This record gives sequence, structure tokens and C-alpha cells, in this order.
Amino acid sequence: MPGRGGAVMSRTESVEAPEVLLPARAHRPVLVLPEDPSDDELLRHWTLSEADMCEVLRCRGDDNRRRFALQLCALRMFGRFVPNHMAVPVRILNYLGRQLDLPPTLFLPPPHREATDLEQEQRIRVYLQVQPFDATARERLTQWLTLRAQDGLPPQDLYQHAEAQLRVWQVLLPGPSTLERLIGTICAQTHHGLFEQLASRLSPEMQDAFDILLQPRPGESQSPLAALQQYPPEATAIALKTYIDRYHMVRDLGLAQLDLSDVRPGIVEHLARLTRRYDVRALRRFPAPRRYALVLCFLVEMEKTLLDYVVAMHDQLLTIKCREARHVYEDRLRTLRRRVRPGVATLIATGQCLLHPDRSPDTTLGTLLREAIDAKALQQAIEDCQAYQRLEDRGYVDALHARYPPLRRYLPAFYTLPFVGEPGTASLQTGLQLVTQLDTGVRQTIPQEAPTDFVPTAWWPALRQPDGTFDRRTWELALALGVRDALRAGSLYLPTSRRHVSFWKLVYDDAQWTQQQPQAYAELAMPRAVEQALGDLRQTFDTVAQQAATGLPTNPFVRLQNNRLRPKRDDALEIPPRVKELRRVIETHLPRIRIEELLMTVDRWCGFTRAFTALSDAPPRRPLPAPALLAALIAHGTNLGVVAMGNSAIGVSVDMLEYLSSWCLREDTLKAANAILVNYHHGLELSSVWGHGLTSSSDGQRFALHADSLMGSLCPRYFGYYERAVTVYTHVSDQWSVYGMQLISCTAREALYVLDGLLANDTVLRPKTHYTDTHGFTEQLFGLCYLLGFQFLPRIKDLKDQQLYKMSRTTSYGPLDPIFRATVDLPLIAEQWDQLIRIAASLRHRTAPADVVLKRLAGGAPSDRLAKALTALGRVLKTLHILRYVQDVDLRHQIQRQLNRGEFRYKLARRLFFANQGAFQTGDYEEMMNKASCLSLLCNAVLVWNTVHMSRIIEQLRAGGMTIRDEEVALISPLAYAHVIPNGTYFFDRMGEQEASAQSRTFETNAC
Repeated sequence: MPGRGGAVMSRTESVEAPEVLLPARAHRPVLVLPEDPSDDELLRHWTLSEADMCEVLRCRGDDNRRRFALQLCALRMFGRFVPNHMAVPVRILNYLGRQLDLPPTLFLPPPHREATDLEQEQRIRVYLQVQPFDATARERLTQWLTLRAQDGLPPQDLYQHAEAQLRVWQVLLPGPSTLERLIGTICAQTHHGLFEQLASRLSPEMQDAFDILLQPRPGESQSPLAALQQYPPEATAIALKTYIDRYHMVRDLGLAQLDLSDVRPGIVEHLARLTRRYDVRALRRFPAPRRYALVLCFLVEMEKTLLDYVVAMHDQLLTIKCREARHVYEDRLRTLRRRVRPGVATLIATGQCLLHPDRSPDTTLGTLLREAIDAKALQQAIEDCQAYQRLEDRGYVDALHARYPPLRRYLPAFYTLPFVGEPGTASLQTGLQLVTQLDTGVRQTIPQEAPTDFVPTAWWPALRQPDGTFDRRTWELALALGVRDALRAGSLYLPTSRRHVSFWKLVYDDAQWTQQQPQAYAELAMPRAVEQALGDLRQTFDTVAQQAATGLPTNPFVRLQNNRLRPKRDDALEIPPRVKELRRVIETHLPRIRIEELLMTVDRWCGFTRAFTALSDAPPRRPLPAPALLAALIAHGTNLGVVAMGNSAIGVSVDMLEYLSSWCLREDTLKAANAILVNYHHGLELSSVWGHGLTSSSDGQRFALHADSLMGSLCPRYFGYYERAVTVYTHVSDQWSVYGMQLISCTAREALYVLDGLLANDTVLRPKTHYTDTHGFTEQLFGLCYLLGFQFLPRIKDLKDQQLYKMSRTTSYGPLDPIFRATVDLPLIAEQWDQLIRIAASLRHRTAPADVVLKRLAGGAPSDRLAKALTALGRVLKTLHILRYVQDVDLRHQIQRQLNRGEFRYKLARRLFFANQGAFQTGDYEEMMNKASCLSLLCNAVLVWNTVHMSRIIEQLRAGGMTIRDEEVALISPLAYAHVIPNGTYFFDRMGEQEASAQSRTFETNAC
């Protein structure tokens, strides 16, 4: 690393700090005080000690004492002085005043002399022993920041760490712009040294190869590196072969021989993401060290990513071909079944004729064929039945055989990937070696001792040819499917990939687990003695089961029929007429507002735009107008796109929007901005009416996809059999805010992504209870939620088809005994208890995405005892949930109410995502994620705006003498959208501060 043996830029060498992206108003505020601090915040931050009050009372005049006390507390807590006395919340002023026995006040006027402030600040610094941010402090901070930057911390994290460290050193914090420029300069210096260091490790041949990657090949329109920057299209044999060739091209560069062990992985990943955003022409213009370092990091990460792409495309293509073959087979089966029916009648008649008791035993077959049997009909019947029998035996395999030639375009290259197998995959590994020998000509035929463990039993009639040798098509197709399934389960993996590595690379390894084990049990609040855990679970199970058995005869929701629970549909949640009327009153009094004006208003309230910082290596450019960022958010969140927005927004160009989309709208900044909105909404008084952020739900919303993408898949239920679609999977809190969002394939099981949103939650919300629909649960998810401390309560529609399990074979639950199909394997859970805790602790600390771990466990081999143990634990918890669900009407209503919130949010999303018929027009994963994240941001902004105005309306109704209970307000959605105008021409200069205040005053006067 630079400073540790690498080349570092000298102090005298000039490095420009990145220019600010937006005007000061959109950047970090100097100091933001809470508008309505809680009692705890006042006690912690604004309480004066006896020594403090003695120092304050040295000032003359009430206002001077208030200012002194205010600045003293601010400096001690925040490290800065309050820049604007007029903006200090009244509650803070009067809390300080009460401690000093001063009269109440509504505001704090400025001092008569500017010198008064300076004198007070000097006194406070001396009193608190706070040093100024002088040249000595700047040099000390520079050295400290340089070390942190070399460790790979991004600029936004460096800013927070720098402020915290200055407070530790008791140094007055400089202005945000000063700190940002210093960090920008240090990052630029550090990156320059890193670029020199990485480039020096490349041989001249490798540097030449990198330069070739940046140049288009003859007859091609784009360079190889530009092709690598693109997200894959839908899986086809040709596309798969192309991506396998790209992987071999990157691998053959010899990057694995480079020693990058002293470079933190975070830095490599950061530079790789940065390179993906640069146009190839821009990369060609960079100085050689920077160009080579960026391309190197990109290729190192791309080698892993390409393997993930290839595995995903192989899985998708085989699934598509199997589905096509199944459709062809079933269609032929239906057609032939119609032809066989008359033939069966002919064969029955022939048999009856031959066996008729009145027929003489001397009658010859020839006589029968002449007198009683239609020979042609019999022959046709025999042929039809033979064809039907063959179709049943091998019709599906024959349909797959027809799809074998296209698959052969990529399979030989696919089989040469560096697969590694866990114990139990010897037959697959041998099969891969054999098929590679066949493709290279080392072998001509499949040997008789070739493994066949991976061949499905139903395929055996088609496995051998008439001469007894193997049918290569059948054997190789079975091998391809076996490899696909093994990759899903993780028994076969690619060590150099990112997602398809060994399972134990995704969680704590043995050394890490030995160190983390005691803390993990404490964090998860799980007993180390499995007997205690199972004993508590058994006691709960007995209590719930006995209650269900006792209440079964009078249960109005479910009955026992044919040894199954037969539920009836719950009535829809009733909304009282008074609530409907109140909802109409509120919705009709919400003023119409354009989406850009709404965003500007909400930004003034909570400042969510401060989360959008440019990458430290973004191309420098002159400051952009603040509305450009909001225009970019609307362009993506409404699906207009930057070109249409550039033509629809006054004062905003397409070039501005392109720059902001590339360098500011990223997964981390969008998530941070959404968190600001969610946190602000959580702090609003009215939001507690709907909940306290302790429960949530998740569900998927489908959007059409009008582009070629690996993410796209058919979704016949919503879009027919020809249009592709993707799923936006969102996590919605009980306060109606969206705190998590993922983009997934429509074919993926939604349950795999439930934990991702819960574990990646960075907001003040702390959901402990989570609801999903039927597609959002699996037995293993039940188990993991329990281990992680979440109460998982899905709504399960097909209750009658669910298998229920007992914990003890000998325990009887009366009338419920017939519904229990089996007993859970408790000894297996006890055996694997420590490993189950190991997985849960790994997920809590985000060692790997939860969906990747769940996929591995869900696809585990029958011999995988860990996966079986998690399934067993999940079966206990699923049974517990179902027994509670069928007897607790309040629980069913809670689940329904929360799921309805997600459904209502989808209506708002459809309203806002209006352009291009609400369909994604790009197939790039990152671009689709940005659009979906911007849409969530717009929804949360509408939620904040509605909640504030609903609160005002309700206050005015109550002031007018109307009684409105919180229980009634809790039944009214804050996601009304009829008053929000998302389309048209966008005027970002209409809503100035004065106009906003005037509109607010007009609203307060006329709303009711």
C-alpha cells in the first residue's frame, strides 16, 4: 500500500481536490439541530453542570447568557458552534433558560456586536480546553487521514471518522467544505500512489494487453473492455459461449499470478466499480499508471463476476430448454392420447372377440381376421399404442434431444471451467473429465464404466442404444443438469467466483467461528445448551397445540376434514363508515402538488439530498444547479429517462443528468437518502399512529421488461407467454415506509430474499416481526428467522396441503393427532445446533448475502445434515405458526393489514412509474436497480409530505370540535396519490423558500 513500501506522491507535488458537485446548500450542513428534541436528548445534550452555569452567569444580559449556554453545549456535543442563532429550536432555548432561571423566549436575536460572539467563543474554547483547527491540527489530521485512506475507507466514511477523531483530540471542527477539500486532496494523493504501485507490478506485455482491451477489434464497434462492462443478455447458447470466451480471455491474462495480498479487497472493489462507470474513451485518455491500475482492478473483479454470469446463464438456459421440452412432450402426449382412444376400443373389442365363450376353440386366427376383426384397424391400434408407450417412456428425453445440438455450442467450453467438488460428487467430476476427453478426441466413445448416478431414473430407457452403448445425448444432457443442480446446492463450486464458492467460504471459517462463538450466542440470545433450547421450544409447542385442540370444535375459521385442516376464507377487513368519511375529508384537503415541488419541500425538511455525493474519482466539472439532482431522481423514479427529462425540465440539460446518474446515483447513496427519509418520517408524531417500526412485510411487484437481460424471465400470470418481466421486492414497515428493496428474477422464490432486507436495514426502524405472502416462506426460512431473533409470520393460503409435524411421537393432542404427518428429527437438530448458530451469526454480520446462503441450503443434497437440521427446525416453527394462525383471529387480521400496506404502496408506485407504460426499457442490472431505488425514494418522499399535511388537517379538524381517535387515523393510508402530479413540464424554480412558506400559510388557513 502507499506509504508502506509503495510509491507515494510527494508533499510538494500538486494534486487537485475534486470540485464540489452541488452548491453549498446541497452539501453537508455546518450543524443541524433537532427541530423537536426528545426529553432524553435535552437531558443528554443540553443540561448544564454547576460549573457551566457559573461560567454562563459571567455574561451580562439574558440573551448573551442564552447564546453562551447554547454554544457551550453545542461545542461540547457536536464539536462546532451553532452558526445561526435564529434557527435554534425554541424547545432547546427554553430548556437552557429554565436552568438559568431566565424568562421564556420564542427566538434568540443576534448580538449587538459581532465581537461579542467571538469573545464568547474564545471563552468557551478555553473553558472546554478545545484547541483551534490551526496548522498543527491540520497536519496531524492529514497524517491520520492518510493512514485511513490507505486502509481503503471511502471519502464519505473518512468524513465521519475525521469529525469523530477531532472531537477525541478536542479540536474545533472546521467547516464541512474545508474538511471535504482536505479529504478530497488526501484521497487523490493516496490514489495516485496506489495507481503507481499497481501499475509497477504489471509486465510490459500485460500493459500492452490492457491497451489492446481498450481498442475496438477490426470489424467490431466496441472494445473488449466495453463489452465486459455490459450486463449479460438473456441466456442463449451463443451468448453463453461468448461469456465463456470472455472469461478465458481475462483468465489468460495471468492476473492470478499477481500478488495483490497487500491491497485491501475494498480498494480493489471500489476501483473496479469506478472503472465500470468510465467510458472506454475516458480510460484511454488517463495517464498510464491510473489507466493500468483501474483496468487491473476491474479485470480482477470481472474474472469472478464472469463465472457468476456463466453459471447463472447455464442455469437459466437449461431451465428454459427443459420447459420447452416439457411443453412439446405434453402437447404430443395430448395429441396421441386422442388417437389412442379409438385404438384402445379396437384392442378391447379384439380381445373380447378372441376370448368370447361361444366361440369354438377350433376357430383359427385367419378366420377371425376374415369374419370378426378389422385387421387394418387392429394394426393401426397396435402402432398407436406402441407410439404412446414410447412417448411415455422417452418422449420427454427425445424432446430434449432435439435441443441438444444448440447446447453443444457452449457445453464443451463450459465443462472446462475450474470446477471443484465436495465429497459425494465423484461421479460428476468423473463425468466432466470423460466429456472433456470426448470433446478433445482423447476418447471416441463413452466407456461402459462411465458414471450414471446423475442420470434420472425416468431417463434410463433412453440411456442405452440398441447395441448396448451409451447414448451420448442422454448421458451428456443428464450431466449438464447434474452440474446445474450441484452448483445450486454448492456441492460443486468454482473457487475463483464470487457467489459460487465453497459454502464454508460464505460463513465464518473454523478459526473465525472459534473466536466469534461466545459473542454470537450472546448476540443471538440463544442458549449454548441445545437441550434448553429444545426444551423451551417443546413447552411452547405443547401449549399452542393443546390450545388449538381445545378450541377446534368451536373454531369458526378451520375444521378437520379427511385428516386435514380445511380453512375458510376470512372476511375482508371491515373499515367503519366514519373512517371512510374521514379518509375522504383528508384526501380532498391534500393540496395538489407537482412531484418536483414535493421533493424540494421534503428536502428542505430533512435534507435527503445531502446523501448524494460524487465518487472521489469522478471527473471534475463546474458546480451543477441543485435542481439537477432532483431532476435526475425524478427521471429515473418515474421511468422518463434522462433524455425525456432533459427535454421536460427547465434549466436542466441531458448532460447534467447523465453526469449525476453516473457519479451520484449509486446503490449506497440511494440507500442512504432513503434512510434519511425513513428516519425523518419515523420521527414525525403522526407516524406512531400506524406503528413503531417493529413490524414489517415484504412482497414482490412485477414490472415488464422491454430489453434483453439475464434478469428477465417469462411471467405468464401477469404478462402472458411472450413478454419478459422482473420483480422489485420491497420491505415495507408498519409505518408505511420502504426500508429495503431488491431487484430479482420473476422465477426466483421470493422467500430467498426476505432476510436480505431485514439484515441490510440501516434505518432507525427495528422490525422484529415480519409478514409475507405464501411465496415468501420456506421451512428453512422459518428456522433462520428464529435463530436471528425475528418472528416470522407468513400468510399461507394452501393450509390444507401443508405438512404438520410433532416434536414428540408419544405426545397426544387429541383431535389434532391425525393432521400430524411425522415427527421432527430432534437429535439431528441437537447434533447440528452449533453449526446452525454459526450460520445465523454469519448472516447477522453479513459475511455473505442471505439469499446466496439460503439457496445453498435449499438445494442441499439429501446427505447434507446441516440443511436437514435447519429444515427440521423450520418444520417445528412452521407448525407452531399454523396452529396459532388458525385459532387467533387478531393475528390473521394483523398479517392481512400489514400485507395490505404493501399492496397499497404498489398502487402509488404504479402512479409514479408512469412513463413507457411502466416497463423497464434497459436490461442493465445497475440501471434497473437505480430506477427501482429512485422509485422507492419518491414513494417515501410522498409518504413524508402526506404525513405532515395529514397531521395539520387532523389538528385543524380537532380544533374545530371534531373528535378524531388515533385508532381511526390508523386505518387511513398516508399513501394517497391523486393529488400528486408526476408528469408534465417540470419547473424546479417555482418553489422558492418564500413561496413555500406562503403556500404553507395558505394551506393552514384554508385546508379545512
